[in-house]
Amino acid sequence: MKKPGLGTLGLLMIGLLSVWSFFGQHAPIAWPQPSEQALLSAAVTVLVYVLACTALLWRRRAKPAAPAAGEGALLVVYASQTGHAEQLAQHSADALRAAGQSVELLPLGALDAARLRRHDRMLFVISTTGEGDAPDNAFRFLARMTEQHPLPTLRYGVLALGDRRYQHYCGFGHAVASWLRQQGAQALFETIEVNDGDAAALKQWQQQLGQLAGNAVIGSWAQAEFPRWRLVERRQLNPGSVGGPVHHLAFEPVSALPAWQAGDIAEVRLPQRDAAEPVQQRDYSIASLPTDGRLELLVREQRDAEGRLGRGSGWLCVQAVIGEEIAMQVRSNRSFHLPDDNRPLILIGNGTGLAGLRALLKARAAAGQHRNWLLYGERNAAHDQVYGGELADWQQAGVLTRVDFAWSRDQPERIYVQQRLQQAADLLRSWVAEGAAIYVCGGAQDMAPAVEQVLLAELGAETLQTLRETGRYRRDVY
Repeated sequence: MKKPGLGTLGLLMIGLLSVWSFFGQHAPIAWPQPSEQALLSAAVTVLVYVLACTALLWRRRAKPAAPAAGEGALLVVYASQTGHAEQLAQHSADALRAAGQSVELLPLGALDAARLRRHDRMLFVISTTGEGDAPDNAFRFLARMTEQHPLPTLRYGVLALGDRRYQHYCGFGHAVASWLRQQGAQALFETIEVNDGDAAALKQWQQQLGQLAGNAVIGSWAQAEFPRWRLVERRQLNPGSVGGPVHHLAFEPVSALPAWQAGDIAEVRLPQRDAAEPVQQRDYSIASLPTDGRLELLVREQRDAEGRLGRGSGWLCVQAVIGEEIAMQVRSNRSFHLPDDNRPLILIGNGTGLAGLRALLKARAAAGQHRNWLLYGERNAAHDQVYGGELADWQQAGVLTRVDFAWSRDQPERIYVQQRLQQAADLLRSWVAEGAAIYVCGGAQDMAPAVEQVLLAELGAETLQTLRETGRYRRDVY
């Protein structure tokens, strides 16, 4: 039990001195017996002070001790596929800590029943991949969403990241919010949707953070200055292709070259066409390493139904001129980093998904790690040999143990990368049994789900889930 502080002892002394003063004022020096009225007044005085001191002691004893680590903290949870949601969750946690809040940061897949019960305030930063799907680091939590976990004391807020081009916009974020409501949790505010990094939505989220932190001012991170890069090379890699033109783009930093790893993402901030246009940015898989001395991208020209160029690809592939400066920063994408050991890799991709796989292969070649199997899909062998010379050199050097191409338009029936994987099912199982990790990069709507169905059929649900949870099944899909 805590001892009473000086303030409590002071009150006791004041009480005694008051009683002494009372008798001194009501009695002569000879100290005769006091009257009954004087005794009653003295007793009341002492009783008042005793009650006041007791109340103070009780209040001090009842005051809870400082919470242990994790207990009573505001929990910030993220579900991230390419690192963006994780980055925003980290920014949110840092801002709340700077405002004096106790905060714990956690991936959604690690949110177990004990933590759900322990915290009474949670913030969720939830990304959606593909058509309403959960990011890979959230799959462990999906099983929990089929269970009942009453959470009547929980207050929560959701920041849902998505892309309006998809039918199930922010689908997984809304699914998490719906599950929380079903468990009896109460929303601190309406779910905030962020379309492709929309700055206005992020500002709304920052305002909510400020209110949670006692009306603190939360500085904006959406408008932070991006480093400047200079476009030094652009060349089309698939002339004559029936698909959209694919361009190799190279940028050199205006100042210092930042550090990044194979698997990381480049965030390109697009120039505003007028002052009223909101700031927009696009994410691209980085196709090079810092040792190359420059940052390289692989970008396909995108066009809408009316044939108009996409906002990002049109500027990078057509409108920007060589020598022009752009605003771009590197974002860590831990979910697509290489393993720490020399285990075999199965690399699967299509189209511009070769960008991320190329960076992985560059890193593996530099480390002398040569057990790599590439399965890559495009349209025609005659026109779509993207980085074909490099792939041939890696085969010759033994960096690539095996390459399977899927040229979808070179025969009457369409053959895609998932068919090539299915045809090599025995080899797939053999490599996985030897500890191989699987990396998938490319289209989220068609290729990635089709590849996953083959993996599910050939490896089984339990094995695939184990690969996912142990980091041996990683995806960078868009």
